[in-house]
Amino acid sequence: MSKEILINVEPQEKRVAILADKILDEFYIERPNEKTIVGNIYKGKIEAVIPSINGAFVDIGLSKKGFLYLSEIESAYETIDKLTEDNLLEYQPKTVKKGQEVLVQVVKESFGTKGPRLSCQIGIAGRYLVLMPLDPGLGVSRRIENEEERKRLRLIMEQLELPKEFGFIVRTAAMEKTKHELLRDANFLIKLWRRIEKTIPRQRTPSLVYEEYDLTLRVIRDSFTEDVSRLIVDSKAEYYRILKFINSFMSPLRKKVELYKGSDLFGDYDVERQVAKIFEKKVYLKSKAYIVIEPTEGLVVIDVNTGGFKERINQEEAAFKVNCEAAEEIAHQLRLRDLGGIIVIDFIDMEKEEHRRQVLRLLKEALKADRAKYDVLGISKFGLVEMTRERVHNTVATISYQDCPYCQGRGKVKSALTMAIQVIKQLRKFCANKRLRRVSVTVHPDVAAELIKEPQGLKNIERTYHLRVDLISNSSFKVEDIAIT
Repeated sequence: MSKEILINVEPQEKRVAILADKILDEFYIERPNEKTIVGNIYKGKIEAVIPSINGAFVDIGLSKKGFLYLSEIESAYETIDKLTEDNLLEYQPKTVKKGQEVLVQVVKESFGTKGPRLSCQIGIAGRYLVLMPLDPGLGVSRRIENEEERKRLRLIMEQLELPKEFGFIVRTAAMEKTKHELLRDANFLIKLWRRIEKTIPRQRTPSLVYEEYDLTLRVIRDSFTEDVSRLIVDSKAEYYRILKFINSFMSPLRKKVELYKGSDLFGDYDVERQVAKIFEKKVYLKSKAYIVIEPTEGLVVIDVNTGGFKERINQEEAAFKVNCEAAEEIAHQLRLRDLGGIIVIDFIDMEKEEHRRQVLRLLKEALKADRAKYDVLGISKFGLVEMTRERVHNTVATISYQDCPYCQGRGKVKSALTMAIQVIKQLRKFCANKRLRRVSVTVHPDVAAELIKEPQGLKNIERTYHLRVDLISNSSFKVEDIAIT
């Protein structure tokens, strides 16, 4: 499978597209005024402790207070006390109280009215390892399923003789890496943490003490691996910044970085057309069946439909075939759109239990490519699958779109006939208890056409209130606009 990373840089945004065999597999946007804060470490102050929800609200210097579970504070550390002679922070357990200082990391963005989700379990990601400076121990990513490889990586980490006060998690990217590569990554992370430690006591509260990499460097760190054939960027400044970063971490991959010299990187690689489809509700499958994706505030609903599927097989086999195709595409769309929270998938009904199990198995297999954490509960006899997917960042749609100020986010507007009826009601209310000779009503042309088609409503008002109604059609009006003077 051919894999490419394209980076488009504009003055007001950066976009990254990861292609697998020319098909858009992952897509990310970052804008200067909307940079993610996930991964940032803050020196914060507890503003309120709410025992009823086992949580505390923490001021980290942003407009919204962060939320932190009390159990996390108690299991990690409670406050920043002092710097010891060895330049190590000493954390003394104390009762959680208002005004207390805490070191926290953002693990989830703000969503709607909710502030960011915080954690006391600090983790700094490198290329192959995650440093856990406050949590000694060793872990290996669950995505590394080969038991021999897991044992090999554990043995290497034990042989490195790293400081005992630090913990490490071995990332998936560490597979087949050498002892030297892992040691270099570990030493870099330890030096980085030592620098962070030195700055904490000197900084005011609340304040930012460590900022995660921006979009470009995060994608390079996490996705630019040996199986990527090339990375193309259309900004000369970004190109040289990438090369500098790669020289520090992964110099053998330098030869795969290219500077694009054309005028439209995403257009030339057919990415723009594919990106536009991310925002559509309907996603068509090769069989002409389709899925409908409806994100709501609380959950995401996905419906599978046979659509134009025309293969001449019995109903059960048709449902099974469409569901299998849909399962793979649904996993792809969840990753592409970065949809999270509770997800309910309504597959086409299947009578055979074995078919239902196979569809579920296929969905789980397709989800393995997803970096986000997920949990699939099972499939019911009605074809319903309930699952959850980790929601860390704002979705691409949230960044790119805002609620329509016209329909207030409903996604629909009233019909011309409905508005014609409403015009009559508003006219009646406007004319009541007034002495008027003439009234002007300005509406959208479609609404005016409905009123002319059934003129009895306007005639009744003229008769009842002894006045004349002038109907004005204005093409600049929206369907729901009414002006009565």
